[in-house]
Amino acid sequence: MAEDSVRTRNKAKTQQRLLAAARELFYGGGVCATGVSAVAERAGVTKMTLYAHFPSKEELVTAYLEDSDRRWREFLEERLSGYEDSRDGLLAVCDAYREYFTAREVRGCAFVNCAAEFPDPGHPARRVIARHKAGVRERLRDLATQAGAKEPVELAERLFVVLEGAYVTGALEGDRGVLDRSRAFFVDLVEAAVRDRP
Repeated sequence: MAEDSVRTRNKAKTQQRLLAAARELFYGGGVCATGVSAVAERAGVTKMTLYAHFPSKEELVTAYLEDSDRRWREFLEERLSGYEDSRDGLLAVCDAYREYFTAREVRGCAFVNCAAEFPDPGHPARRVIARHKAGVRERLRDLATQAGAKEPVELAERLFVVLEGAYVTGALEGDRGVLDRSRAFFVDLVEAAVRDRP
């Protein structure tokens, strides 16, 4: 039994090394330009070991995106846990975007970058990307509802467009300040939609 437990732990560690290597290489150089050999080499394993964990590059890409989504959600929820007031929580989403994404090289959103490489909306990667973006919208909508916004769906969509637009623009122009400047728009939208604290 102990041997099985060690094997399971080692398998999980190897998988995490592979995902960390994929995250670094796919984000830095693009998914299509990065071969599985490079990912295996960066993770310090053989190509055969990579394929034992991820039978195809498509599955590795999907796992990379799912892992990126999980990491973002955990980061966001950790930031939101410090806010009891939902209106302040909405503003914290903007701050979380700035903190999370500007801490990295400004190559843009990993999900948007990947979507550009896989134009077919039926591709498994595109389905993960769609779920990720829908999840961001849903979280904004939940916070807007809790904050007592008159039109929570509309507010969430506007905030989403501000965040996404600022992030894509910042990456395209190499200007980290775009996300800083977008906060004023974010505040204006929240203040107009949620005038009184619930």
